[in-house]
Amino acid sequence: MDSKYQPQQIEEKIYKGWEEKELLEPKTGKPFTILMPPPNANASLHAGHGMYTVEDIMIRYKRLMGFSSLWIPGTDHAGFETQFVYEKHLAKQRKSRFDFSRKELYNNVYQFVKDNSGLIYSQFKKLGFLADWKRSVFTLDDHVLKTVLETFTKMEKEEHVYKDEYIVNYCTHDGTSLSELETLYVERKDPLYYIKYGPFVLATVRPETKFGDTALAVHPKDKRYKKWIGRKIEVEGLLGKFKIKVITDEMVDMKFGTGVVKITPAHDPNDFEAGKRHGLEVKRVINLDGRLNELAGPYAGMKVKQARERVVKDLNEKKLIDHTDDNYVHSVTVCYKCGRDLEPMIVPNWFIKVKDLKKPVIEAVEKEKIKFFPKRFKKQILQWLKAMHDWPISRQIVWGIRIPVWYQVNGNEKKIWLSFIDSKGQFKKGTVGQYLENGYTLDEIKKGLQQITIPIYKDKPVKYIVSKEEPINGQDWIQETDTFDTWFSSGQWPLVTLKDDEYKTRFPTDVMGTLSDILPFWVSRMIMFSLYVKKEIPFKDVYLWSKVVDSKGQKMSKSKGNVINPVDLVNKYGADAFRASLIFGTSPGGNVPLAEEKVLGMRNFMNKIWNIGRFIWMNKKVTRPLQGKQAQGHKRVMVSSTNHDKVQQLQKEFNAEKKKYLKAMDSYHFSQALGLVYEFLWHRFADYYIEQLKQDVINGNIEAWKTLEEIYLENLKMLHPFIPFVTEAGWKVFKGENNSILTTSF
Repeated sequence: MDSKYQPQQIEEKIYKGWEEKELLEPKTGKPFTILMPPPNANASLHAGHGMYTVEDIMIRYKRLMGFSSLWIPGTDHAGFETQFVYEKHLAKQRKSRFDFSRKELYNNVYQFVKDNSGLIYSQFKKLGFLADWKRSVFTLDDHVLKTVLETFTKMEKEEHVYKDEYIVNYCTHDGTSLSELETLYVERKDPLYYIKYGPFVLATVRPETKFGDTALAVHPKDKRYKKWIGRKIEVEGLLGKFKIKVITDEMVDMKFGTGVVKITPAHDPNDFEAGKRHGLEVKRVINLDGRLNELAGPYAGMKVKQARERVVKDLNEKKLIDHTDDNYVHSVTVCYKCGRDLEPMIVPNWFIKVKDLKKPVIEAVEKEKIKFFPKRFKKQILQWLKAMHDWPISRQIVWGIRIPVWYQVNGNEKKIWLSFIDSKGQFKKGTVGQYLENGYTLDEIKKGLQQITIPIYKDKPVKYIVSKEEPINGQDWIQETDTFDTWFSSGQWPLVTLKDDEYKTRFPTDVMGTLSDILPFWVSRMIMFSLYVKKEIPFKDVYLWSKVVDSKGQKMSKSKGNVINPVDLVNKYGADAFRASLIFGTSPGGNVPLAEEKVLGMRNFMNKIWNIGRFIWMNKKVTRPLQGKQAQGHKRVMVSSTNHDKVQQLQKEFNAEKKKYLKAMDSYHFSQALGLVYEFLWHRFADYYIEQLKQDVINGNIEAWKTLEEIYLENLKMLHPFIPFVTEAGWKVFKGENNSILTTSF
């Protein structure tokens, strides 16, 4: 046994041995199954991925408990995330998504993902993950596409899906709508402008949207404006005089500004709802490219911020600004990816009606058919489910699963708006009819197609058919260009990962582990889809990992300069030390401070484990001159122990340790379990019992030596789920190179 434990020299060799002996695959026994949360296909290891260690702990523990434990890995195409990364790649080449047809851009992103994928799995192997890599699933695999399209078709047929123009959070930079879960809120100081509106003065931070105003509102109990309610007032504006009606609505905060607010249904979610209540006209004055349109008159074509500055300047010149509060602090909705302001925008979107679909989810959680660990997350997910609104599932991006909807062109030529690249490489934007009249064929348009937009025509909506393939019935059709929200496809993860015959034995799966951040994004949707499609829960338990932060408890970010690269730590201290540092002394569902000092401390523990084993092993192999009767048989024999009671005491203390360990592991208290073994092995076994029994062992007391060996090996098994490499290396020293700790059991 080497005098020093050197993880860099043995970890790769050990992992290759597991692969060669097919120990990553499940063996016989009662099924235990975990589905790996799929990381982005083109991702590389970051500190947060380290928490996948929790699932590896479960898989290895259950294997040692005699279960047929299976961990199925996979990767996610990560629609918006990946396209965002690829567009940054294009920007470096002075190109953008608008330079390519939809098909060209999709193929380019696919190649980009292919070229950059695979790294995350090699890094997971470096961490020792016991996943069955042969079972890997990619969310754009054919069988995944088939399931996702079938689910959408079923939902549309059963009227759980509808298309509508609804106000959504729209990123004009990234060119897609975002769900309420994909938005961030930042506190910011902006000027609050008090603008004259006829007899009123009202406050707004967005004067550039005034061209879309369709009413003024006051609170019904605000006595100051009682005489104006229901009347139309004349207002001097930048485009001339106009009349606007005064309405009442309880959404108005009498303490905000002057208690009078302008209602702009197309560009504010609260105004949109008020507009629906009062039947107001919806006038969109900002286009999807973030520029004002023709309703803004001379301001058309300007970006929002530019238009705001010009509007304020012109309002001041006309003396239509009463005063300005330059210290107004408010919450602004921004894109979680690029950080730019989101535009509340009326965009045609596909929605899922969640009212009926979420009821069985709420019931399953309330009745604890699915249990949450820590328990406090049960309350959190229930709160979110009860407040959940209809879910917009379409994204105006290319990279993803295209929605299987075909629109009839015939008779709708002037209703279907699109952009495409023609055969000469020229960008075109307009209606289908406009370009058919100009001599383009529909095939040429579809070949260079980028995006289509079809407003909701209430009287005569554009006919569509849900179909994977283009309909063949004598009509011309064009396919929806929107893709499914990634959470729509990844929400069906439990439906696409198991083999057909495994749903009888491994479904529902046992545990779903993930960060609490995506509890509403992902976990709730997986439960919803599983109950809808299979009428069963997808998993029995949900375990919420801790979030990795820096040593000061702050979230890691490049801008803060506090990002720690886990690969560097693994290369320096070994995978076991890194893994243990994430679990030791941390509580589930909270924060895990990661610092090099802690990893160093765990490395010292690995050395301690090795040195304990080395002492026991050396005293097994040592040869000494034997005297008297001992010399006759040339064997070590039992000699009298002066510490027989210490041996018994050690055995008793170990039994208590193991009992507590098993209880902690079965209740997902992994930090507690690791802490128990750490405390016992270092401070009781090594510092106390080995010191007490050292002389007995050296003198040849087999009882003392054998007890130390047995308890040491049992502790290696208990530590194995947490630190698989050093425990496997130690096991092989005592049991032989061809043996593995994974083939044993408690």
